[in-house]
Amino acid sequence: MIIRKTPAEIEAMKEAGRVSARVLREVGAHVRPGVSTLELDELAETLIRAEGGIPAFKGYGGFPGSICASVNEQIVHGIPSANVVLKEGDIISIDTGAIVDGWVGDNAWTYAVGKVSPEKKRLLEVTEQCMWAGLDAARPGNRLGDIGHAVQSIAEAEGFGVVREYVGHGIGRDMHEDPNVPNYGHKHTGIKLEPGMVLAIEPMINLGTHKTRSMPDGWLVCTRDGLPSAHFEKTVAVTEHGPMILTTEEGYRRPL
Repeated sequence: MIIRKTPAEIEAMKEAGRVSARVLREVGAHVRPGVSTLELDELAETLIRAEGGIPAFKGYGGFPGSICASVNEQIVHGIPSANVVLKEGDIISIDTGAIVDGWVGDNAWTYAVGKVSPEKKRLLEVTEQCMWAGLDAARPGNRLGDIGHAVQSIAEAEGFGVVREYVGHGIGRDMHEDPNVPNYGHKHTGIKLEPGMVLAIEPMINLGTHKTRSMPDGWLVCTRDGLPSAHFEKTVAVTEHGPMILTTEEGYRRPL
């Protein structure tokens, strides 16, 4: 069941979005060689709680962290660890969310650790482009397939793989609501997008094959071929006036 939000509820969700965006930005600013993913996780939890929020991920389905920290070939759901120390040339996807007044904000970004290879740099650039294209398609009158098609067409034009098994989702008082939001699809197919729908759009794009493998801890997902993966995400409301990004800070401007 898709839970459409009223304009007042969308307005209320902005605070959870602001906190989530601020935390992601500040944690991202601490990404550098020699930092462990556990240190980044502890920083995220401290920042969320200082804002009066609750880490949305911690304890969700038994997940132990406040962020998902996925490095290089790791696609999603990496558990933060003192044993995972970032090094020059890595890329790291940081996915975090906050609950404020019962509403959830969810966002992710993939950061370069120091200087990265041209291939990794291009992967980050294209995956971010995919996210913006998906967000731009979140308009009344479009259909769910328009979002997936926007993402898929950009990624596959570069020869990259689009992850199938893990998708975006509706979001509100629960982190995962209907509908699922695939990063692949055909134009003008799927459910019709209507004002009040709030979606987490999150392309997961691989340098090589789209195929994945699940790791023994029951959480971490990696690329099948061991090549790097990138992940970008924002929460967006479908409104009569077009997409309204909720995981953002005041004064934020989309990069040109």
